[in-house]
Amino acid sequence: MDRITRGDALAGAFFLLAAAVYQPLLTDPGGYLTDAARGDGAVLGGAFLEALLVVGVVGTAVCLYPLVRRHGEGLAVAYVAGRVLEAAIIAMGIAAVLASVAMRRDPPDGNDAMRATAAGLAGVHDATFLLGPGLAIGVNTLLLAALVHRAHLVPRAISWLGLVGGPLVFASSTAVLFGAYEQMSP
Repeated sequence: MDRITRGDALAGAFFLLAAAVYQPLLTDPGGYLTDAARGDGAVLGGAFLEALLVVGVVGTAVCLYPLVRRHGEGLAVAYVAGRVLEAAIIAMGIAAVLASVAMRRDPPDGNDAMRATAAGLAGVHDATFLLGPGLAIGVNTLLLAALVHRAHLVPRAISWLGLVGGPLVFASSTAVLFGAYEQMSP
């Protein structure tokens, strides 16, 4: 169990680092594409770190499956499927970022078209962030918390954090989806 915890922490660190290096692209996509002084290295590095996150998301599910399946095989399979779906959604966001880099290297005619396309690609990344690490992780957290609660694999207080926190994350992401508040707060 200790290795899984370190792997989760590493995946979380990669995710935070990827978000930090993507900031130039996500906060000013048109500026990123039209400013020749900005390099692609930070954005490509962020894409690489998010790709590692995808591996970490699937790896976490695969590592936990043998441990939790004897306590609820259906829930364990649902958890693995949910994590694979979450990873696939994150990978779609990576594709949007890589498309931005490709567009920067071979820009279309006209700055206005490029800025609009860049904003659209950044929007795709934001949407995948909402769907994957937002909605999907809320469901996945609930599934895993139910399994570890049933199996007594962690202290009850920790499993209750997931049983309560998972639905709250899902509800918050749903509120963002319907415009109740912004996805990212200051």
